Amino acid sequence: MRILVTGATGRVGRRFVPRLLARAAGSDTVRLLVRDPARAEPLVRLGAEAMTGELREPADVRRALAGAEAVVNLAASFPAPGVPDEELWAVNHEAALALARAALDAGASRFVQAGTGLVYGAGRGRPAAGDGGPVPGTPAWDAYARSKRAAEEGLLALHRAYGLDVRIGRLTYVHGEGGPHPAAALHRAAGRPDRRRTASIRHADVPQGLLRLLYAPGIGGRAYDLADHAPATAVEPYRLSGAGIPAGPWDGVVSAVRVGGAPGPRPRYPWARAVGDAGVR
Repeated sequence: MRILVTGATGRVGRRFVPRLLARAAGSDTVRLLVRDPARAEPLVRLGAEAMTGELREPADVRRALAGAEAVVNLAASFPAPGVPDEELWAVNHEAALALARAALDAGASRFVQAGTGLVYGAGRGRPAAGDGGPVPGTPAWDAYARSKRAAEEGLLALHRAYGLDVRIGRLTYVHGEGGPHPAAALHRAAGRPDRRRTASIRHADVPQGLLRLLYAPGIGGRAYDLADHAPATAVEPYRLSGAGIPAGPWDGVVSAVRVGGAPGPRPRYPWARAVGDAGVR
């Protein structure tokens, strides 16, 4: 299988492509569409084929898609000072749909889209599970989240109308491996209730989720959340970034790290288990 990857030199892509190359060795070929070939050199040395081009240039996209059977679209534009909303919509929505339509025209049958958990908006008062529409009403429901949600809707429409095998992986809060996310997220964490938990995933774990989406049979036409199993409180970005935890409404939240790491008893009956044992369902 020939696989085209966009956004290969970004934060997620440069960690994903080496894992993809290891998985594809001897069976699949990996092509990258990149704007700066110098940044792709480490991936080329690992066995990828790099083609210089622009995602928003139709001729470049058609050239990169020649012979491709699958696409992994990791390209995205993120909110930042000086980045207008129009740029977010152009890359995250319009370019993603144009890429998918071009993939159909080129004969590619599988399309993996990197999405974001921010498409859920303000939340539902329960863990989101890939279902339901967004709930606006939070600062995170910005042009980035809206453009990514619109791209999902357009891609799933292509799945229903033309049979494109679309698999959407909604990345939650990505951290670790030298990524800048914890420090960049401090302004949002400061405004959250201290007990509120946020789903997250470490950079090292993202590739296995994307590989699963790419290779697993019979899972098309749906969105899947990529997250670990231990949602973090608003305190965690401060710890991860090395910043001092500010004074604020942290009432009721304590750390058991010190006693847990010392010789002595560990809790055998966490609160949730005790509630269950008491017959509360």
